[in-house]
Amino acid sequence: MTADLDDRLARARAAAAAAGLDALLITPGAGLRYLTGYHAIPLERLTCLVLPVDGTASLVVPALEEPAAVASGAAELALEVRTFQETDDAVALAAGLLPGARRVGLDDRMWAEKALRFRGAMPSVEQVAAGPVLAELRMRQSAAEVELLREAADAIDRVHARMGEWLRAGRTEAEVGRDIAAAVLAEGHATADFVIVASGPNGASPHHETSGRVIAAGDPVVVDIGGTTAAGYCSDSTRVYAAGEPSEEFRTAYSALQAAQEAAVAHVRPGVTAESVDAAARSVLDAAGLGEYFIHRTGHGIGLETHEEPYIVAGNALPLEPGMAFSVEPGFYLAGRHGARIEDIVVTTADGVEALNRRPHELVILDT
Repeated sequence: MTADLDDRLARARAAAAAAGLDALLITPGAGLRYLTGYHAIPLERLTCLVLPVDGTASLVVPALEEPAAVASGAAELALEVRTFQETDDAVALAAGLLPGARRVGLDDRMWAEKALRFRGAMPSVEQVAAGPVLAELRMRQSAAEVELLREAADAIDRVHARMGEWLRAGRTEAEVGRDIAAAVLAEGHATADFVIVASGPNGASPHHETSGRVIAAGDPVVVDIGGTTAAGYCSDSTRVYAAGEPSEEFRTAYSALQAAQEAAVAHVRPGVTAESVDAAARSVLDAAGLGEYFIHRTGHGIGLETHEEPYIVAGNALPLEPGMAFSVEPGFYLAGRHGARIEDIVVTTADGVEALNRRPHELVILDT
């Protein structure tokens, strides 16, 4: 793994140079974990990878966090771990490692307080977002990363396979959600990042999460769940269940949604654009009279974060390449009535697509 991380650092330097940057400043988050393997805690104290395009890279950490940084394996990489004490000016220390820099990239997720302090410490240095540089590296998953995503997808599929244990009429969404969250951990995730259990009219809110609403007989229930594994890679999958027989209207709409999701997945292959995958799903729902109720993009990239590049949305002309992993999740949402969404994580392969989630797409009718 050390060789892989050193290669990522080298590629990040090259990408920064190609973007006209003299250095990257990367604080805790997915970018830091991607480049160093260090899953640092975001604190008021500065932790920052100082990565110049030439010269020595440094990981600046509080002295009390040095053991964690070393344990992560970051100290074995082609960088120096530099510590500071409580009364030291850590931002000045980090800025001082970049003499002569004229243009640097700051982590997109850097806290405003720290970004403003860097601005004060480096007043003559142009500071821009580092996100485009890192996105170019991270949006193409390696074979090893795809395997980690596959393991995460298998784990969340196992949770969906157990839904009949918890979801039934007479229980609240919150009660079901608590059981699902425990299963996400039991089936192999380090964290349960989100649990959406949206029954009946709550299904019309794409990010509803859970509530005290009691699930009624015949309710469609949207279950969108995901977590992060110990290796740092994410899962995200949505299926729709019904607590008994739903209405014929819902069944008809759901059939159109299933066709839309399948059409979008089948469209994925190298060379097609991200927006064309969105269009493939949208055209089916448009033909079924549901297009106006499909109110979000068709998908988002996934890796060390649940939402990252590439985004599968109109206006994104990015051609898909092997290794790009993302969700395909069309839906429809009728306010006050019901909603539905089907979501798989897929990976663009050398000649097509692999769906990492393998649970059936059919509407699952659970006993009440």
